[in-house]
Amino acid sequence: MARKKFIAVAGNIGAGKTELTSFLCRKYDLTPYFEPNDQNPYLAPFYKDMKTWAFRSQIFFLTHKFRLHRELERHSGTVLQDRTIYEDAEIFAKNLHRQRFIDRRDWQTYRELYETIAQALSPPDLMIYLRCPVQTLRERIRLRGRSMEKDIPVAYLKRLNALYEEWFSNYKMSPVLVLSTDKLDYLTNLVDRVDLFRQIEKYL
Repeated sequence: MARKKFIAVAGNIGAGKTELTSFLCRKYDLTPYFEPNDQNPYLAPFYKDMKTWAFRSQIFFLTHKFRLHRELERHSGTVLQDRTIYEDAEIFAKNLHRQRFIDRRDWQTYRELYETIAQALSPPDLMIYLRCPVQTLRERIRLRGRSMEKDIPVAYLKRLNALYEEWFSNYKMSPVLVLSTDKLDYLTNLVDRVDLFRQIEKYL
């Protein structure tokens, strides 16, 4: 590769981000940066009581994603990130605010912090958006069996999908590659795999 690149993988819960990140990192010998879900002490209580824990959980993610982003900027080679700091603010935190789980005062504080952080960061060279219908998301969430995710409401997933579409309709920071992951089988289908590599390599 001519120079180091920053590739980001975006998408809803269960869209296939971690699987694609791992697959591309093996194929192209890239360094992966994964979402710090397992480190978030607020995540399990958040799924049980969103109003109490929403703001605190989002501040945790914002802090840790900022640290991760700065770390990947310093990395000498091409990196691939599973869910970006931008999604935390534009999708997840915004959804919680719209649902009144984050009140107006806390939302203003959060947005000021996020916008200050975002101005200091280098955007991705390529954003890969994994588009996936809610029915497929639910099935994948069920199959992977994470206890904290099993009771996620369908309406919550629908709202997140709508926010992803809204965000990407105005996204201008980098080129975007949209993959419909309910129809894409790059693990076992050779045609899908070759097509995926061809699209990715245009940006590498």
